[in-house]
Amino acid sequence: MKLLAKLIFFTSILVVVIGYGAYVKLNQEVEKNIAITTATTFTIESGQSFKKITQSLQQAGIIKNSLWIYWYSRLNKISHKLKAGEYIIPANISSVALIQLFVKGKAKQYTFTIIEGWSFKELKLNIIKNKDLVDDVNVLSNKEIMLLMGNKTLHPEGQFLPDTYAFTKGAKASSILKRAHNDLNNFIKTAWEKRIKPTPIKSPYEALILASIVEKETGVAEERPLIAGVFINRLNIKMKLQTDPTVIYGMGDRYKGDIRFRDLRNYTPYNTYRIKALPPTPIAMAGRAAIEAALQPEKTKALYFVAMGKGKHFFSSTLKKHNNAVNKYQRKRNAL
Repeated sequence: MKLLAKLIFFTSILVVVIGYGAYVKLNQEVEKNIAITTATTFTIESGQSFKKITQSLQQAGIIKNSLWIYWYSRLNKISHKLKAGEYIIPANISSVALIQLFVKGKAKQYTFTIIEGWSFKELKLNIIKNKDLVDDVNVLSNKEIMLLMGNKTLHPEGQFLPDTYAFTKGAKASSILKRAHNDLNNFIKTAWEKRIKPTPIKSPYEALILASIVEKETGVAEERPLIAGVFINRLNIKMKLQTDPTVIYGMGDRYKGDIRFRDLRNYTPYNTYRIKALPPTPIAMAGRAAIEAALQPEKTKALYFVAMGKGKHFFSSTLKKHNNAVNKYQRKRNAL
C-alpha cells in the first residue's frame, strides 16, 4: 500500500510538472505566434464560432498556428468573449494582445447620420444603401419596423432622432433605428418637461408634429423659435397653419417640385390649407433644436411669414403687412 501511495504521489507530481511545462510552452508559443509585420484588417462576423475565427486568422496569414491561440483562449475562459466587428490589427502585436483586442471589442468604428428634415422614406433608403450595415429592414413593412421599435401602432415618420450614430461593421440596420428611436423618446421626454405653458400642444407627439413642420420651414437656427411662435399663435386662435411642407408631404409622389393652386384646394389629412389643426403625424425627422423650438417658442404677435431669400423669412402680425411683404419679397413689386 505504501508503494502504491508513493507511486500515486509521484505520478501526480509528474502530471503537475508536465502540465505546468505544457502551459508555459503554450504561453511561449502564443506570444510568438503572430505572423504579420504590417498592419492588416480582420473581420469577425456576427455569430461566427471561436474555432472558425482562429482558423480564419491562420488562413489570413495573421497567426502561424490556430491551435496555440485556440487552446490559450479556452484555458483562460475567454473564447466566448470575442466581439464581432472589423479590426485593424497592428504590426508585430502578440497573439495575447490580439485576443484582448477582440475581447475588448476595439473594432473600427463607422458612422451613419440621420439628417434633419429627412422623411422616413429617405431614412430607410439611405440606411439600406449603407454597405457597412447588414440590411434587415428593407423587406419589412412600416408596421413591422415599428414593432421592432416596440410600438407597431405608431407611424414611423418623425420617430428617429437626427444625429450621427457610430457602429461596427456588420451591425444590423435595425440596431441604428432602435438607438435613434430610443434617443428621440429620451430627448422629447426631457424637452416636454421644460415646455412653456400654457400651450395648445397637448402631448409630446403633437410637439413632434409641430417640430417636424418647423424643421421643414427653415434651416436658419435662430428662426426656429419664431416660426414655432407663429404656428402656436395660429393654433391658439383656431387658424389654419397653411404651411406648404405639409401639403407637399400629403401629395406624396405626386409632388414634382411645384405646388399648384389646385394642390392647395385638394383635401389630404396633411393639407393645412384645408384642415384647422396639426396634421395626423410628423412630416419629417425633427432635430433637437426644432423640438425645443416647438416646446419653447418665441413670444411674438406675428401670424404670418414669407421667404425673403437665402433661407430667411419676414414676419408680419397682420394680413395687410403680410401681403405687402409677399409683394416685396415674392412678387418683387417693392410695395410699401
